[in-house]
Amino acid sequence: MDVIGPIDLKASNGHRFILVAIDYFTKWIEAASYCNVTRVVLRFIEKELICRYVLPKGIITDNAKNLNNKMMDKLCEQFKINLRNSTPYRPKMNGKVEVANKNIKRIIEKMTTKYKDWHEILPFALHGYRMSVRTSTGAMPFSLVYGMEVVLPL
Repeated sequence: MDVIGPIDLKASNGHRFILVAIDYFTKWIEAASYCNVTRVVLRFIEKELICRYVLPKGIITDNAKNLNNKMMDKLCEQFKINLRNSTPYRPKMNGKVEVANKNIKRIIEKMTTKYKDWHEILPFALHGYRMSVRTSTGAMPFSLVYGMEVVLPL
């Protein structure tokens, strides 16, 4: 799990951050944009990850304070989630999410005509990422999560 931001140009809705989580096996990503990340991390984990999918066995974050605090520790203890931090100044431990961040930023840059509208493009960027074959798995994240090939119109 990682945060992209603060993004220099605020979105038209005031958002400056993107909170990103990736499943290391399927490469499925969940992401959402926010004005302030600190207050929404727990809600993101509960609503976008736990309630939609299953309890993660572990969460790897960098050492950012917005992802490492007493409330996060309490949530992980409550749901028996192993919370680990990557080594400071060595983002390779959390490299999968760093690569996903780079790809999401690249997709948004290519799809955005007005940079202030990037928050509206984010769901489409996630869709594109999920429907692309990942070289590490040889499959689309969509196919691995749902157990079937995606049917796209021609």
